Amino acid sequence: MADTMGHSATANRNTSVAIGFCLLAIAPQIFELVWSIGTIFGWGAGRGPATVLISHATALLASAPAALIGAIGGDTKKASSDVLLALIYSYPIFVVAILTLFMTIKSAQDYIGGIVLMALALFALWASSDLQGMRGFSFGAGTAPRMFGGLLVALGAGIALTGLLTDGPAMAHYAWRGPLFVMVSIVFFALAIRPLGVVVTAFASFLIAAMGTHETRWVEAIIVGACLTLGCALLFPYVLGLPMPMFPRFLAQ
Repeated sequence: MADTMGHSATANRNTSVAIGFCLLAIAPQIFELVWSIGTIFGWGAGRGPATVLISHATALLASAPAALIGAIGGDTKKASSDVLLALIYSYPIFVVAILTLFMTIKSAQDYIGGIVLMALALFALWASSDLQGMRGFSFGAGTAPRMFGGLLVALGAGIALTGLLTDGPAMAHYAWRGPLFVMVSIVFFALAIRPLGVVVTAFASFLIAAMGTHETRWVEAIIVGACLTLGCALLFPYVLGLPMPMFPRFLAQ
């Protein structure tokens, strides 16, 4: 019975890790979808949510498999950015997620860390795929990203393999609250800087980031946020000479 319970617990852990890898595989698509919501309110530029959703779903389910089959058949037609993202980044992570279900992980920390490193390298390879020197033996702006990306993939694979072959620590507890609110703060600043201006956006972004910990003292946070906002209002337009709006559009009009 103890063996059965141990096997069940291991299977549950592997399933959780595999689900996490599946979310990692579509993280860039999810980020662009969330980012595109701002276009509805006139925040930022780019494709709308419906276009992003349809484009990525089509690339993942139809266009990328067709491009892969065509490449095997000798078709050299250049694929779109969404298709390349699926082929270079998402599909390899999906494969890893499926294989994870059947593996015995001895060191979850090493295994997951290695896969995350591989994911970063694959994303970098996709992001630089349009640069000259990314294919064949030609040299160009993409030569260094290709070399370092390949080395990071190999390094990540080696670390993940260590997690499968040698005993090591389990995953340590990770506090998501801090990184989550910091990322939300950064995204909010990027989306709101044009319609709301530096003063409102900087102050609101600082308060959003301050929500990342239970230890925040809000009186002190508001005072520090006001001082930082004043610093940004002086730094960007006057010291750096950047033509950034100071106040919301509706006030300026």
